[in-house]
Amino acid sequence: MYMKQSLGLAIATICLAGTALGQQEAPTTAPGGASGSTPQQPTGTSAPQPAAAPLTGAAEVTPQSAGAMGTSGGTNTLGTATPPTALPPPALPAVEAAPTGTVINPEAPLETGPTPVKGKWNPVLYGFVEFDSLHDSTQSFNDVAGNASIQNPNVYTGKHGRTQFGGRNSRLGFKLSAPEMDGLKISGILEMDFLGNQPGTPPSPAVSENSYFTSPAFRMRHYAMKLENPYVDVLVGQYWQLFGWQTYFHPATVEIQGMPGQLFARSPQIRLSHTFKTDAVNLEVAVAAARPPQRNADQPDAQAGLRLLLNQWKGVHTMGGAGTASDAAGIGISGVSRRFSVPEYTAVPAGNRTAKGWGLSMDVLLPVIPGTMEDRGNSLSLTGSFVTGQGISDLYTGLSNGATASWPLPNPTGVATPAYVPDLDSGLIEFDNGGNAHAIKWQSFIGGIQYYLPPKGHLWVALNYSHMQSSNILNYVSPAARGGIFNKSEWYDANLFWDATVATRFGVEYAHFKQTYADNSTRGNDRVQASGWLLF
Repeated sequence: MYMKQSLGLAIATICLAGTALGQQEAPTTAPGGASGSTPQQPTGTSAPQPAAAPLTGAAEVTPQSAGAMGTSGGTNTLGTATPPTALPPPALPAVEAAPTGTVINPEAPLETGPTPVKGKWNPVLYGFVEFDSLHDSTQSFNDVAGNASIQNPNVYTGKHGRTQFGGRNSRLGFKLSAPEMDGLKISGILEMDFLGNQPGTPPSPAVSENSYFTSPAFRMRHYAMKLENPYVDVLVGQYWQLFGWQTYFHPATVEIQGMPGQLFARSPQIRLSHTFKTDAVNLEVAVAAARPPQRNADQPDAQAGLRLLLNQWKGVHTMGGAGTASDAAGIGISGVSRRFSVPEYTAVPAGNRTAKGWGLSMDVLLPVIPGTMEDRGNSLSLTGSFVTGQGISDLYTGLSNGATASWPLPNPTGVATPAYVPDLDSGLIEFDNGGNAHAIKWQSFIGGIQYYLPPKGHLWVALNYSHMQSSNILNYVSPAARGGIFNKSEWYDANLFWDATVATRFGVEYAHFKQTYADNSTRGNDRVQASGWLLF
């Protein structure tokens, strides 16, 4: 915003200089056609100036700068038009800035952005700079823990800790609205961060620790457009999965999302939706065809959902660490159906094996003590999500449970056979002794509470708990692999946030991770994290 103000003032100063020069060279016309100068003002006073017209796309003009700008033309004291003495400045691109003292919510829906203006593009820049400092009691996780396996406490990496500093979760985004035409509203989002895939993970030789944290990969997070008309809204591009109605029901945490047991996924998709709106409630109906988890299955993901919002019952709600808003109480239900098709589990496959995947998610946001963004003090909100299904591990963060195809290939002749390489990501299916494919079942719950302390709610606490387990993964794990596959996970954390200013936020977190493995052993990790955000 300061850059735009400086540009506007510079152009206005040039215009003012041109005006003054023109006033010296071009005298006004006196009554009767005689030439002369304008009447002089008394010493110590200045002639009143017309209000300066705002420059197209210029930032907000302060009263002091407006009084200094003047105009390039006007009228003389008798109302006779004065010829312009300088050409007007060229029009700048239309840019809509956020009102002074406000911050764009980076977790707000795609349509939350600039108000469309006919004939103009309206881009809004938003995002945050994030710094994270973390200490783990084991050497199990990178800065994003997700659902990665905890190291065995009997080995070196399970006995020693790890400290990490980073800023990879920093984010940059643009929300756009295009000119409206024939009642069709078009908006878009371009959002990037630095959590992209890199050629390896430390201590892999493919990438050094220094490169991992100081030269992270810039990645596409959201790239989508939305077309709205009175009948149906169409979203096309990479965006949050409809399954779980993300991110409306996400909890507040300092930790980089997604946490254990939390649906957290984006995907290229085509989504159709319609919202039935009244003063009291909004009911949204949506269906989507999303990128399939296995392209060789030859069938996209099919997702659908219903979401009911109670418009008169709103509470303060922080999603993750940076996005805070006043949101309506809501209930969501959504489902996904998917198909897997893999070559048969033999050295030389001739046929295929199929498995069905599906999921059901029920979510809630409950403002127990309502609040607004202007008065957040003494407001309290609850979030909850229950998920059940099979073949849905990719919809969580880093949930792979070791390598797919844990059983060795059938080898009746004793002749060495090539390794079986499945054509899908790990953790979605496993094979039984007969070579049949089965989708891995998962059930998860995550709940959270957020309380904003009086008087203004600039200080608040958040507590979260999650539990997840698989009821069938042990059926398809060979005895040799049981020590590396977990079938239960628990996680909880406690967070303290402080908004030092409207654009600066700090937070600290303590989190505990626990996993139960197929050999009945348990592993744990304790994490302490301190983070800071510059929000814009």
